[in-house]
Amino acid sequence: MKNLSIIMPTINESQNLKVLIPEIINELSHINNLLFEIIIIDDQSTDNSREVVLNLNKKFKNIRFISRINTPSLPMSIYEGIEKAGYDYVMWLDADGSMPSSDVIKLVKTQIKNPEAVIIGSRFVEGGGYKGVISDENKSLISTFKNIYNSEDSMLAIFLSRYFNLFLSKIIGTNVKDITSGFIIGKKVYFNKKSFSEGSYGDYFIYLLKDLDKQKIDFIEVGYICLTRSYGVSKTGTNYFKLIKRSIPYIKAVFTHRNSYDKNSRR
Repeated sequence: MKNLSIIMPTINESQNLKVLIPEIINELSHINNLLFEIIIIDDQSTDNSREVVLNLNKKFKNIRFISRINTPSLPMSIYEGIEKAGYDYVMWLDADGSMPSSDVIKLVKTQIKNPEAVIIGSRFVEGGGYKGVISDENKSLISTFKNIYNSEDSMLAIFLSRYFNLFLSKIIGTNVKDITSGFIIGKKVYFNKKSFSEGSYGDYFIYLLKDLDKQKIDFIEVGYICLTRSYGVSKTGTNYFKLIKRSIPYIKAVFTHRNSYDKNSRR
């Protein structure tokens, strides 16, 4: 791997972008001969995200800000970034700081060693954890709740990412542990529009795994600690009604995914 486009879909993440973009650039600058760009795909932010990114680009020169004009959509924002990526490999991650720059470099280094595989940042393999957990040695429920309570994250979003993911994984029967990751790197040509257009939010990742599996592409999961956000508000859901509503597409995607496995196994 000689070049990389990093895609970050955003809505009102200006404060996090101020911190995250310089951190990522600093980490990647330590990899010799790696060409990279950062693409911010903005879904109609009402804060000063554009100004923040344009100011950062004056210093770093390799950042692009793209304003979407279509209906806001996380998966289609990501795909638009993939379409407009200028390099052979693409990575995408959340812009809220939950996926640390130090783990960006871990995924990139793993990709360099395994150029044909797709590398997934995983909260549920060795070295991984979930929001509210400070380290591998500190995984008590009480400390988790305390850390989440002191952050800007939704308590309900934590349960969605942890226990709901576990439930969905068992239904599918896949070897991938984090099927709602959203933190991934691979060859641009691997990623097809259909996977993203089928999803409504983070459920797109399940369709994406199904498509990559059909292409017989190997997955490698790399553990990372998903941090609590420092600024802004979680978009996953902040009450039970929103959580249930957000969960339905994931369940649909999982059963679609499982049915495709069943059909393949009968051939």
